Amino acid sequence: MPEQAERVHWDLSEQIIGSAMAVLNELGPGLDEKLYENALIIELTDRGMRADQQKQFSVHYKDRFIGKLIPDLIIDDSVIVEAKVVEAFVDSHMAQVLGYLKITNLQLGLLLNFKYATLDWKRVVRSASAERKIPKSVSHRKTEALLREL
Repeated sequence: MPEQAERVHWDLSEQIIGSAMAVLNELGPGLDEKLYENALIIELTDRGMRADQQKQFSVHYKDRFIGKLIPDLIIDDSVIVEAKVVEAFVDSHMAQVLGYLKITNLQLGLLLNFKYATLDWKRVVRSASAERKIPKSVSHRKTEALLREL
């Protein structure tokens, strides 16, 4: 059983992963990431979830605007979803989601890989109470990436 911190938005993430599996079953593997992202919007909203696509967040450094952060999807104002079509998740994918979580002040990100006939996914949890603590990730393949502090 996952630790309490890893269980953040557990039910919602299961619904998102189920939606991603439905999309993959319908479209098949290996298409462009944007196609999966667009199909996920349809599947998620059909299942009663609110999905914001390409929502922009202003990023500041020393109180000065330095640019915009644009995650693929944000579901129910709670979970960042990044659709990928890659051989395997690597540390840079984890770092991207961790950065998104920090800027958006959300706790959970999902990486979804549509490269193969079986969906690969990874939950990335950021502890809101311990900013300097190394976050945990959970994958259905149980492959833990070594994470560096943000």
